[in-house]
Amino acid sequence: MFFRLIDGLNELIGRVISVVAIVFAAIIIYDVFMRYAMNEPTRWAFDVTKMMYGFYFVLLGGYALRHQAHVRVDLVTEALSPAKRRIVEALGYLIFFFPFAWVFMTRSYEFAMRSYMQGETTYGSVQLPVYPLKMAMAVAAALLMLQGISEFLKLIFDYREDVPNGA
Repeated sequence: MFFRLIDGLNELIGRVISVVAIVFAAIIIYDVFMRYAMNEPTRWAFDVTKMMYGFYFVLLGGYALRHQAHVRVDLVTEALSPAKRRIVEALGYLIFFFPFAWVFMTRSYEFAMRSYMQGETTYGSVQLPVYPLKMAMAVAAALLMLQGISEFLKLIFDYREDVPNGA
């Protein structure tokens, strides 16, 4: 039940956030059209697309982990039996993943709160607030941590599922 809840949350967020790619592509096309066809460049498009790409990139971490789309070095584990491979992967979560995810989550939250309290904005000609993107980093870190817990528990309980290839 816990696995499906966390996996479902990251699946839903991944699918919703993937639409952002279409939106920022449309904004880039609009900006190029306005710049070269109408000779009226936008002042806001670059900052908006840069921030949207940031949302897109960071919020898909949990989704990527759910679909095992992250970088792996299987040189050590490919020769191991499935039981030993699970042990090595579980140790990897304990030694590397969870400390990284914890630092990412706590530091990005502090980073976002500082940005919000200062009213931080971009430096461009249109000053957009930066804190939403920084808050997205904290949310992304929490989603990554939750997905990591789900994956770790799946290893511990030898839970196997067929992950859809919608990644």
